[in-house]
Amino acid sequence: MKGCFLLQRRFAYVGHAMVKTFKKKYKVDEFCGYVQIRSSFNWLKSQKDINYTNLLLDEDVIKHYKNEKIDPPYLEYLEKEFGLPNLWPYVAVDRVIKFNMYLREYPYDRPKYSHEDMIKMVQAASRFIIKFLEKEKPDFIIAPAALGGIGGMLFYHIAAKMGIKTFLIHSSVRIKTRCAIGKDYNGLNYIEEAFEKINNGAAVEPAIKQEAETFLKDFRKNTRPHSALDSVDARPINRRRQFKFLKLNKIGQSVKWTIGVFIDYIRDKNKDDYLTVKPWYYLWDKLKRKTRVLIGFDDFYDEFNEKDEYAFYPLQLDPEAASMMLAPFYTDQLWLIKQIARSLPINYKLYIKEHPAMFGYRPRCFYKELKKIPNVKIVKPSLSSFDLIKNAKLIATITGTAGWEAMLMKKPIITFGNVFYNKLSMAKQCKTMEDLPYLVKNQIENFRYDEKELINFITAIFQESAEVDLTQIWDIEGGSKMEKKEQKLVPLVDLIAKKLDLNPAF
Repeated sequence: MKGCFLLQRRFAYVGHAMVKTFKKKYKVDEFCGYVQIRSSFNWLKSQKDINYTNLLLDEDVIKHYKNEKIDPPYLEYLEKEFGLPNLWPYVAVDRVIKFNMYLREYPYDRPKYSHEDMIKMVQAASRFIIKFLEKEKPDFIIAPAALGGIGGMLFYHIAAKMGIKTFLIHSSVRIKTRCAIGKDYNGLNYIEEAFEKINNGAAVEPAIKQEAETFLKDFRKNTRPHSALDSVDARPINRRRQFKFLKLNKIGQSVKWTIGVFIDYIRDKNKDDYLTVKPWYYLWDKLKRKTRVLIGFDDFYDEFNEKDEYAFYPLQLDPEAASMMLAPFYTDQLWLIKQIARSLPINYKLYIKEHPAMFGYRPRCFYKELKKIPNVKIVKPSLSSFDLIKNAKLIATITGTAGWEAMLMKKPIITFGNVFYNKLSMAKQCKTMEDLPYLVKNQIENFRYDEKELINFITAIFQESAEVDLTQIWDIEGGSKMEKKEQKLVPLVDLIAKKLDLNPAF
């Protein structure tokens, strides 16, 4: 049996640790990989533990667009075979090529490439990936669910079209540190299948159901953010914390790091790679962000009044691969908020809270536009989302964790993307904007909470997921402590191996 991994950015080290476990524990001895970025590629080529049959570097693939000529018959073939239903989704999900993000800091959104360049990139990447997969003939592929790029999206869809088994890792199912796998990025297929069986009366191990009930009880007793990294305590959401790098014990480190970035760039022999960040852009964008923070946003904030009748919309990260894939037509949050606000009962307010990780990134003009909406209130990002959810009549979200937390707190929700908890009958997904006022009215007036259904769903999650803190493993530096990574990833490898009908070799 042969496996192939999409080794994105720092996931390359996680993926490599999984490869080692597949080889040791399940005797899968052949592997190939599609790799981003060059530093990860160079490390994989230099390590001695695994002899990959082939490693294809995304940056080298994309470079070939310069030698491409637009080929209408080939594009017609690609669209027929791999269209979603056309080829735009492959470009639209790529934050670097479509928006120049990563290279520039949000809110910069001016593409570096022309429409013709983007077409050529799709052509070049598809040619290389098709040739690569036809030559390597893997039995299965494993990739992060947030594919997030032209190459990654093509790699997944071409492999799936070829009939190769696909396993996408969903790094979080919003329960403890559990992660799950699915056949695609639009849902948690194995969890959904288990949920349907449980709802239809299938037997469940008592211990798993008890674990689900205990989780729900504990959550309601002690509500806390799913991700500690995105809590208001962990993020610098005020001036003092934003400027702590200027403290005497920090400024030397900051200057040293900045000089190091410029030196590394000057020495870089591949500085023309499309993913290479220009250090002067990094400094300029950071300066603009710090200036925004210095001016502040306090003049936009309203006081929270728990006596208001209101709906709650928590702003999401921008741009985020998850929402760009799962809700590609709802990523303009300013436009979306306007639609939600006009869909509410006339006496309702719409409360908006900034995502803790986005403090300082959105320009003041974004909030100025929000303040023009008569029934919108913006609250301080330091305010607890749980307090807002607790008193809200309705929660609206694209694909955010707040929607899941609201369900756990017995609140009606409306989503705008293909998020996993849409599987619950209590959640309503808006797919057509003309339907939104009617969905709002129905959720406010006719919402019926179903405790049994929710417990069955949580039970399915515990049954078809693994206790693996991928965020923490991701942060174990680069290729160091590989043995520690392997140990922590065993439950995830076991979960995938079960779907492949693999048995341990010892």
